Amino acid sequence: MAKRIDFYDDPNAPAPNSLVPSVNVIVTNDAGELLMIRRSDNDNWAVPGGAIDLGESIPAAAVRETLEETGIVCEITGLVGTYSDPRHVILYTSNGEARQEFSLVLTARAVSGKPTPSDESREVRWVPRDEVASLTMDRSMRMRIEHYLSGTPSPYIG
Repeated sequence: MAKRIDFYDDPNAPAPNSLVPSVNVIVTNDAGELLMIRRSDNDNWAVPGGAIDLGESIPAAAVRETLEETGIVCEITGLVGTYSDPRHVILYTSNGEARQEFSLVLTARAVSGKPTPSDESREVRWVPRDEVASLTMDRSMRMRIEHYLSGTPSPYIG
């Protein structure tokens, strides 16, 4: 199985060879829990997300990726921030792509569906806010979620 390996400020990281606009989505339910997936490619916990396809808007990509990875239909409600740190490189072992981070993180509310794993998510569940910190995840994902949980009114630009 292909793997995803995240590098941060690592001299052993491969040189980036791509930049792909992507979205991550922090989806909440009526109880305020966060929709989380355990990724199939690295076993880390994350919020749903993925590449924005040609001809697709940012919100449409966010709704599509959330549905594909989790079985949940969501409605976009806001922006957490932009994440484009060139020190964060993501290596995909299946094809040697070394991607520089470029992600827009949106907020959303769940509209319908039930948490359902996919090829990209080995586990999907609603996680209470006070349990999110205990999950294993990459530092960049943790930072995005912490920015959301901090409740800062202005989006993060980085």
